Formats: sequence, C-alpha cells, structure tokens
Amino acid sequence: MRIRRKKWARPELAVCPYYIEHAEENKGKWNTVFHDGKPLYAELGCGKGGFAAQAALKYPDINWLAMDIKSDMLGVARRTVEKAFAEADKEVENLKLVSQNIEMILTSFDENDRIDRLYINFCNPWPKDKHNKRRLTHTRQLKQYRVFLKDGGEIHFKTDDDELFEESLEYFSEAGFAVKYLTRDLHASDYSDNIVTEHEKMFTEEGKKIKFLIAEKK
Repeated sequence: MRIRRKKWARPELAVCPYYIEHAEENKGKWNTVFHDGKPLYAELGCGKGGFAAQAALKYPDINWLAMDIKSDMLGVARRTVEKAFAEADKEVENLKLVSQNIEMILTSFDENDRIDRLYINFCNPWPKDKHNKRRLTHTRQLKQYRVFLKDGGEIHFKTDDDELFEESLEYFSEAGFAVKYLTRDLHASDYSDNIVTEHEKMFTEEGKKIKFLIAEKK
C-alpha cells in the first residue's frame, strides 16, 4: 500500500511505549517481550492497524505483534490503535507495533521464537512473474516463517486476488503446510471468527469475494 509522507509519524513513534524500531534486538527472545507468557500472534504487514487494533481488543489474552516496513504506515497504525483503545477505555498492553521488512524477517526472528499464529491480510499480490517471489505467501517466505512458527501453528491468509490465492495454495503445499480451512467467499461461509479489515470492507463494496484459508504447520 502506498502512503503519503507523514512528517509527524517518526516523532510520534519515538515516544510510543509499544513501538519497537529495532526488531533485531529481540531476535530469539520475542516470547519475553510482554513478560506474561500469553500466546503470541503476529500480523505480517499491518498497514493502517485496523485489524491489529480490533484483534488486540477482542482477544486480551493474546499478545500481538503488528509489523510493517514503513514508519509512515506505522505512525498511522499507532493513531488507529490509540483511538480504538481510548474508545474502549483500555490501555494498550497486549500489542506492539514493530518496524520490520517481512521479506527479511529472519534478521529478527529465529528458532528460539515460538509464534503461535501468523496473519497475512490483503498483502501485495505482485502479479508480474518476475516479482512473485516478493509475495508474503510465496514458498520462499513460508519457509522462513516455519523457522519461528511453532509446530501446529497456523497462518490465516485473506485476499481479494484470485490468482494470488490459487497460487498461494501451491506455495503452502510446497512449504509443508496443510490447509485446514478454505473458502473462496468468506462472507458467505460458515466461518464466524472474522475481523473485517479496511481493505476487506472496500473490496466487498466493490463486489469482490474475499478468499480465506487457514494453513497449519505440519
């Protein structure tokens, strides 16, 4: 997602108590960041933070890492989180915003990090063949996630893009994941635990069906 430069983003993030700028400093010890031993979920490419804010409020017994590469985007996400938690009259205790290039995620995570679940929501489909390897669901990326995703851990993946979804099914198989739930029309399915994201609302209003799957690390 492209976003205009936000001059206020870096200053606001610099004083944000739940922002982590140097993710690599926590390599091998992410499960100690929250100091409470709760399960740890991560969103890869959190964008404006709508999903992460809703998820952290809905599931206070889960700790959340919301990752993105762009400080401008993370600045917007911080404001989204602040607004959502303020409206709920709660403190932000179970969420961290993390500056991270997902393509190079193993610079900041290793086999000592035990992440319970990953979310990939409406990532860039990179439609040109020469760019396919940049997809967050590409086999190359999925093999990186296997390093720190616990055995039996899940990846929840949503997209509006038909080609990305169908090719991702192949990627998950190649990377040793088992698809345990799949629908090509999420809003007409029996899946009841969905959190609607900003992109999801927009694509649905455009008449696009939302594709969704849950893949388990075997």
